[in-house]
Amino acid sequence: MKIVTVVGARPQFIKAAPVGRSLREAGHREVLVNTGQHYDDVMADVFFRELEIPKPDANLEVGSGSHAFQTGQMLIRLENVLIEEKPDRVLVYGDTNSTLAGALAASKLHIPVAHVEAGMRSYNRVMPEEINRVLSDHVSSLLFCPTRTSVANLRREGITAGVHLVGDVMYDALLMFRPVAELRSRILEDLGLAPGAYALLTAHRAETVDDDGRLEALLKAVARLELPVVFPAHPRTRKRMAALGLIDRLPANWKVVPPVGYLDMLRLESQARVVLTDSGGVQREAFFLAVPSVILRGETEWPELVESGASVLAGRDFESIPVDGAHPGGRVDPGEFFGRGDASRKIVKELARG
Repeated sequence: MKIVTVVGARPQFIKAAPVGRSLREAGHREVLVNTGQHYDDVMADVFFRELEIPKPDANLEVGSGSHAFQTGQMLIRLENVLIEEKPDRVLVYGDTNSTLAGALAASKLHIPVAHVEAGMRSYNRVMPEEINRVLSDHVSSLLFCPTRTSVANLRREGITAGVHLVGDVMYDALLMFRPVAELRSRILEDLGLAPGAYALLTAHRAETVDDDGRLEALLKAVARLELPVVFPAHPRTRKRMAALGLIDRLPANWKVVPPVGYLDMLRLESQARVVLTDSGGVQREAFFLAVPSVILRGETEWPELVESGASVLAGRDFESIPVDGAHPGGRVDPGEFFGRGDASRKIVKELARG
C-alpha cells in the first residue's frame, strides 16, 4: 500500500510521527509531503529531528500568506505530486489549510482521502479551522475519530460510512516521546524554572491574537495570575505584541521566549502548575499529563476536558481565568476519552483494509 501523507504545521508533524512509524512497521510505503505552511527551524525542522520523522519526499515551500493564497498554492503543487505518485490513499491530519488542500486535491483526482482527527467541531464558523474540518470530512472516505463525541458529530451531519473510532494519535505521540523528553530536555534548567511554580501560556489562533483589543485583554487577564508565566510566543503573536507595544508592558516575572520543540514543550507542560492555551493539541497534552488547563476560548472541540473538570473555558473576554491559576481538577484516565495509545496501529489497519 502506498500512502501520500500531507503535513505542513507543527501539530501535524506530531500526529504524523506515530502513524508514520506504524506504516513503516507494517511494511507500507509512505510518501511524506510537507506543504511548508510552517517553514523555519523552530516551527518545523526541529520537529522532524526530535520526532525522528524521515525527511519529506517533497517540500512544497508554500510559506505564509492569506488563507486563499496558501490553500491555492498548495492545491496547485499537491496536484502535481499526486499525479506523479499515484497513491492508494491520501492521509491528512487535523484542521489546517494543509489539511483542506490535501483533501481537495486528492478528491478532485478521485484518490480516497483518509482524515485523522475527523469529526471535531467547535460549531464556530468564524474559525477558519472549523471550515477546514467540515469540508475535509465531507470529501473523506475514511474518517478516523479520536473521541465518541466526534463520531456523534459526524452522525449528525449524515456521515456514517467509513467512520472509525480509533483514539487520539497525539496521545500515542506523548506516550512515545515523554520518556525522551524527560531524558533530553533541559528547558526548565535553562529558564531557571522550579517545577510546579509557573504558568505556561500559548496563544496563536487568529481569533485570539489578530484583534488588538482581545490580545491586550488576554495578556492583562493572564497578568493577574499570582504566578510567573512562561510564554513561548508564536512568531505572528510576537509580531502583533511588538506592534502594539505590549511586550514592554508585561510583568517582570514573565518569560517570553521563542517557540520550543516538542520535547521541551512536553517538559514545560508536565511541570507547569497550570497551562493556558488556545491550542487544541496543548490542552489535550496538559490533560494527558494531569496538569489543569484554561482554554483561552469560549468553546472547545474537546468538550470532554471541560466536562471532566480537567479544564475550564476562559470565556470570550477571558473573564473566567482563575486569578491564582488553580481550579478543580483531579486525575482522569485519558483512556476514558482518548483511547489507549494505540490509535496509530488502528489507523494503519483500517488504511490497509480500505
